[in-house]
Amino acid sequence: MLVPLLATLAAYLAGSLSFAVIVSRSMGLSDPRTYGSGNPGATNVLRSGSKAAALVTLALDALKGWLPVMLIQWFGAAHGLGEGAQALAGVAAFLGHLYPVFFRFAGGKGVATAAGVLLAFNPWLGAVALLTWLIAVALTRYVSLASMAAAALAPGCYLMGDGLLWQASGEKTLAMIVMGLLLIWRHRQNIQRLTAGAESKLGSKKA
Repeated sequence: MLVPLLATLAAYLAGSLSFAVIVSRSMGLSDPRTYGSGNPGATNVLRSGSKAAALVTLALDALKGWLPVMLIQWFGAAHGLGEGAQALAGVAAFLGHLYPVFFRFAGGKGVATAAGVLLAFNPWLGAVALLTWLIAVALTRYVSLASMAAAALAPGCYLMGDGLLWQASGEKTLAMIVMGLLLIWRHRQNIQRLTAGAESKLGSKKA
């Protein structure tokens, strides 16, 4: 019982590293919580004008979701950790991004971290989620809408691919549903702006 708890805690602590803030500080940029949407994520860091900072933030936020799950895949069997522990670690890393203990529990919306978790669950699943996101962005230019669409469709795609591209597990399906619901909840202000026609599109600058 101790090992799963420690693995979950470690995943949460990894998720609590708010790389939007860390990268911005290290590159001499303004704190992303003080401009634009105020969200500590790669999309808002992009509004600083530094594409490099945004890309590094995106990669590291995805990595902190991917790595805890993969470590359990690589080394967990020897400690009795299986699909359930992987799913729990993924959710814990995601929750760490949303509510980071190192940053007074004020985190981002979890899109990149959730993508990293899906990629760790299965590379094909991660590719399907990314394709969904890209298509939605290309059609609408709304990053928020594309993110919610990818999150909402991921559990269904996972179940549809069972036996074809991967072997689906109930624990991972539940993890994706939980992350999807939380991700949509974190986008509730975006939903209000989308409804009002006031949401910023990709490429536009937000004061």
